[in-house]
Amino acid sequence: MPKMKTKRGAAKRFRFSASGKIKRKKAYASHILTKKTSKRKRNLRKASLIDNADLRRVRKMIIT
Repeated sequence: MPKMKTKRGAAKRFRFSASGKIKRKKAYASHILTKKTSKRKRNLRKASLIDNADLRRVRKMIIT
């Protein structure tokens, strides 16, 4: 049986932190930025962690 392939879309979207948690980029930061405040756009730049509800699913997409 051949090796399992990583889901390439997931590999581009998620990264592992040094402690093994999965980081993600925040949504709503790609277009229609003129109406968003500077504070809101600044907070969207920071990466955040995957929610526990999605952890198993995302890990399976990346590791397989």
